[in-house]
Amino acid sequence: MAADGFFRIALGVEYKGSRYRGWQRQASGVATVQETLESALSKVANSPVSLHCAGRTDAGVHACGQVVHFDTQVERSMKAWVMGANINLPHDVSVSWAKAMPAHFHARFKAIARRYRYVIYNDQIRPAHLNEEITWNHRPLDVERMAEAAQYLVGVHDFSAFRAGQCQAKSPIKELHHLRVTRHGKMIVLDIRASAFLHHMVRNIAGVLMTIGAGERPVEWIKEVLESRIRRSGGVTAHPFGLYLVQVEYHDEFELPQRYIGPHFLTGFSELDG
Repeated sequence: MAADGFFRIALGVEYKGSRYRGWQRQASGVATVQETLESALSKVANSPVSLHCAGRTDAGVHACGQVVHFDTQVERSMKAWVMGANINLPHDVSVSWAKAMPAHFHARFKAIARRYRYVIYNDQIRPAHLNEEITWNHRPLDVERMAEAAQYLVGVHDFSAFRAGQCQAKSPIKELHHLRVTRHGKMIVLDIRASAFLHHMVRNIAGVLMTIGAGERPVEWIKEVLESRIRRSGGVTAHPFGLYLVQVEYHDEFELPQRYIGPHFLTGFSELDG
């Protein structure tokens, strides 16, 4: 029980962010994932539902491993929360699981790591498929150079040079656990896991790595950018289209359901596992 008479429910959520102005609820008439999901859950509960999420994604950014929680006085089965929400949701938002949680669980503050994947379609010709679900880069990209450069960012660093000006995080110092760069046919995947992320951090890293991969800057340039602690030294921010929140990790005590690491169209690549 979250409090006297209340239940705390956690949900696993996936969504295509293309037509939303990000996760966070905004002014009336602005489409957001939070407002869309709250509306669907409120119908299931027959009362207002207010959500807390593990990570607030930006406009155009997707998720296949978002975790949220809410408190309610209404008793429903976990299946009813999942199926009831999905019946009332549009095609681009889906609830994958529900679980009753103890009062001390919090989707954001109890998370110990977050993981994103940034998917690049690397070909001279613009793809007709997966529109706004991948980032197209027409320049031939050298994955080995990108992977080598990525290792300069692993560890604990001041990531000010990869931080958006409007970032509200209290500290730019974050621990990056891994940053893997792999090619799968025409697709290049950046797989990045950290304790937490700054605003636009993954997209700014992706922009620097693509510049290096295209041969426009040396591999060591990423170290210069990092050490400068100045955002304008790092070039352009990459598009949001190929960015996915794929996993949020918690301590084992919470026993949250585990699903594959997405997005869906990458699940056949076994070398991405781990």
